Amino acid sequence: MITLDIKDLYVNIPIQETLQTARSQLLKYNNRTFTDQLCSLLEAILNQNYFTYQNQIYQPNKGVAMSSPISGLIAEILLQSLERTHIKPLLDTKRIILHTRYIDDILIIYNAAHINLDTITCYANSINSNLELNPTPENNNRVNFLDQTIIRNTPH
Repeated sequence: MITLDIKDLYVNIPIQETLQTARSQLLKYNNRTFTDQLCSLLEAILNQNYFTYQNQIYQPNKGVAMSSPISGLIAEILLQSLERTHIKPLLDTKRIILHTRYIDDILIIYNAAHINLDTITCYANSINSNLELNPTPENNNRVNFLDQTIIRNTPH
């Protein structure tokens, strides 16, 4: 077992990549006019990403404000797309037995006969150059995930 924490998720979300992902998903179920309108609104909202620090106004080229009501949705659009393209294939091969995520916290149970901790960590950190994942491997058959301790029982 291993947990991964996405470091500073919201401020590292690549806006243009996420908008492209949203557009492609919207086009699967909607017409082009609706998709274009919705994406234009989404882009306008995301481009209003300003903050003030020491009397200077900044507009970062990536990231969303953590306090914005739309931040959670934008994070989900990106992360679900990455999971679909990069994690699902590992689940299909049974290298990873379980992958679950709550916002920026991930729990992975893996088959140690087919993949190891270092491979998982390297792979996870290579998925998107904007996102850094900090691993915490199990210790004494235990791992903490979302304020819960998960204990792996080994058969006797």
